[in-house]
Amino acid sequence: MLTGNALIADINACGLPHGQAALWWCGQQSWILKLGNHVVYLDPFLTPLSSRLVPPLLTPAEITNATLITGSHDHLDHIDRAMWPGIAAASPAAIFVVPDLLRRRLAAEIPLPEARLAGVNDGASVHLAGLTITGIAAAHEFLDRDPETGRYPHLSYVIEGHGLTIFHAGDACLYEGLLTKLSRWRFDLMLLPINGRDAQRYRSNCIGNMTYQEAADLAGTLQPGLVMPAHYDMFAGNPGDPVAFADYVRAKYPAQAVAIPRHGERELVTVRF
Repeated sequence: MLTGNALIADINACGLPHGQAALWWCGQQSWILKLGNHVVYLDPFLTPLSSRLVPPLLTPAEITNATLITGSHDHLDHIDRAMWPGIAAASPAAIFVVPDLLRRRLAAEIPLPEARLAGVNDGASVHLAGLTITGIAAAHEFLDRDPETGRYPHLSYVIEGHGLTIFHAGDACLYEGLLTKLSRWRFDLMLLPINGRDAQRYRSNCIGNMTYQEAADLAGTLQPGLVMPAHYDMFAGNPGDPVAFADYVRAKYPAQAVAIPRHGERELVTVRF
């Protein structure tokens, strides 16, 4: 497992032909994605909590190569507020992509200059550094929506660039209409949470996600080039079973490629179509 400057060096040294991406998992739904020369930090979770089962692989000061940083919703393990100013300083040209509903509040409260934050909403896209990021409303566990503006506080992201299309679910459950929204794309990679949900966790304010069976069915229906599970490894009280997920995918959808990621290790993804 690579960490710190060794991880950054591996990212920087990784050359990619058109139609290939590289990916490093940092635990939970935190990933580093390289598309061409661009490096996207997906929901980077860097705060060194004592309850973490996987320590942070990087400090904010070490993230000197970021093109974009995403935050799918305003929970610590997805928008790590205390860490974002350090990332912004280390990567001074990087833009932070967030739900548009939260953009001004985050700029004021973190704080960051508003020009450093780009907001998206359900079905809306931003085009930055040759990449396109589209927001998809996410249900976590409810499909929350601001009654005044119609905007959503929880998003998934579709990232397009360098010949690939990638779905980062963030925290998400299935809901009516999600499949229709996603069917407009042909995904090369889907990153799906599998920790599920139950009454005990909900009562303790641990808001849940799709079960591993639901995640398997979503991937099996959309048939991405590759699916990877996430959000099962970080906290003892919020686990999931990646082996059961992979086994279920292989049993029910034998043509579907599935891989269990490893922390801090490079994974290559090649365009499927």
